[in-house]
Amino acid sequence: MANILSVENVTHHWGDIRLFNNLSFGLDEGDKAALIARNGTGKTTLLNILAGILPSDEGQVTLRKDISLGYLEQTPGYTPELTVLETLFSSDNETARVVKMYEKAVAENDHASLQELLPKMEQLNAWSYEERAKQILSQLNINRFDQPMKQLSGGQVKRVALAAVLITDPDFLILDEPTNHLDLDMIEWLEDYLKRSRMTLLMVTHDRYFLDSVCNEIFELQDETLFQYKGNYAYYLEKRQERIHQKNLEVERARNLLRKEQDWMNRQPQARGTKAKYRIDAFHDLKKTASQNTREQSMEINIGSVRLGRKVLNLHHVSKSFDNLNLIKDFSYKFVRGEKAGIIGKNGTGKSTFLNILTGELKPDSGYVEPGETLVTGYYRQEGISLDENKRVLEVITDIADQVRLGKNHSMSASQFLRYFMFPNEMHNVLVQKLSGGEKKRLYLMTILMKNPNFLILDEPTNDLDILTLNVLEDYLQQFDGCVLVVSHDRYFLDKVTDHLFIFEGSGTIKDFPGNYTDYHEQKAKELQEKKSATSAKQQPKKQKPARLPNKNKLTFKEKKEMESLEQRIEELENQKREMENQLNSGSLSGEELIQTSSTLGQLMKELDNCEMRWLELSEKE
Repeated sequence: MANILSVENVTHHWGDIRLFNNLSFGLDEGDKAALIARNGTGKTTLLNILAGILPSDEGQVTLRKDISLGYLEQTPGYTPELTVLETLFSSDNETARVVKMYEKAVAENDHASLQELLPKMEQLNAWSYEERAKQILSQLNINRFDQPMKQLSGGQVKRVALAAVLITDPDFLILDEPTNHLDLDMIEWLEDYLKRSRMTLLMVTHDRYFLDSVCNEIFELQDETLFQYKGNYAYYLEKRQERIHQKNLEVERARNLLRKEQDWMNRQPQARGTKAKYRIDAFHDLKKTASQNTREQSMEINIGSVRLGRKVLNLHHVSKSFDNLNLIKDFSYKFVRGEKAGIIGKNGTGKSTFLNILTGELKPDSGYVEPGETLVTGYYRQEGISLDENKRVLEVITDIADQVRLGKNHSMSASQFLRYFMFPNEMHNVLVQKLSGGEKKRLYLMTILMKNPNFLILDEPTNDLDILTLNVLEDYLQQFDGCVLVVSHDRYFLDKVTDHLFIFEGSGTIKDFPGNYTDYHEQKAKELQEKKSATSAKQQPKKQKPARLPNKNKLTFKEKKEMESLEQRIEELENQKREMENQLNSGSLSGEELIQTSSTLGQLMKELDNCEMRWLELSEKE
């Protein structure tokens, strides 16, 4: 296949820190690849370089000529005063520009420009641009096309930006966390859309089911180097472990050999004077290899929690509405210790409202919430907290506590706690504003866990966290002694962590489903198939009745006359049909006569069918 993207020896620094060094890779037409790395290692920076937004310090990025590029940024910019539809038409893509030029030429009656633009409109399939825009926006639950962008939430802005990229149907598409702020139905729609598309794709995502379904190639950015895996996520995990194991063996061999070479290097300089210089150079290379760390930097969350009593949290006939919009209707439930529940539902069905009622930040219209005496809630909000951007990382932690309790008789200092969460010493005095989005979320998670909660409420915890951190968080939640309640659109995360789901169906209805997301999805698919089968059975034409036995009731006088008339009409129609067919085959008709005769023949055939059907009905009575 033809090459779409070629990256040669790209190197880039963030201040004094080198993010990646001499990266070289490529993508061929139709490839669908994912980029995986820890937060802060340069994923978004690399995407910005590939999209031409940011220059690299060294190296070269080459896109094939005449390739259209679409890029969904992690935090897209927009003009606040423009409406949703105007934002799509103001997008910096060729189709939107041609449509605007065409509309201007029509308004100004500029025939010369129209003659030039018409072939471009045809080439870009731009005639249905607005229709496609509205269709994709609707799929992403953006239905007010005239709403100003400044009135949209951050999630809605991201969805409009996604629509603006998809509508252009680019040859090469770059997506930075496309599933953030999408509900499950939207994610499954986007998943299907990208699978069916023939465009070349490179994306950063934490959604492992999404990645597995869409991508056939994975790049991992680690230790300033890019590793390539041709396969899905399961294949990547297997081969990654093999790579790490192989690297550890090489380092161990180098260390054993280094001891011998070190003895040689430690001898008197005279003893080495006649030795080959290549051996001295090889020694330094060997020392560099042997000094590599064979253990990956990892985060293990073993933070203790306050003991939870028998009564955890009880809800009694809770209801809540806003402006005649019913979000929760007469809901009762008793949480038990060790329970791990997930919450799913479309955006706007009341999930965050429900969490705010549980934590006492919002009062229900009716009913009440009864917390247990030992309840200590840790609430991880979707929007996060307002971290002071001018504070240093260490200050954020010490403002809460200088010592963090891990369990019985165990604690650690704020600096140790930061290292525990993969913030090395050199980052402790970095300003919060310098952190990546994922690093800020990890810091925010620390502020929640260090308070030792026994009831964890997590609202979209997977947004902006890298896959490797998510794996650790999932393991922690599985072993957590207290209660876990999580709102997430990450299906893999829900499957691994939860044992039952609250389904927010809208109009205040909340159903408790006994199983994880895959169980629910299979159940829903089964019900949908049964519904389709039932509908299909109703819509199928009734089977023809078996031939009747001779009917003792003869045709009535009126029916006999009708049958005779039908026989005569059928004969007339057959003659007219043959005559028209001969005319059409003669080649003597003009274009207008050809159209007229074809139309008349169609009407004649319809009448002939009706007459024959009625004659058959009557003949059964003879």
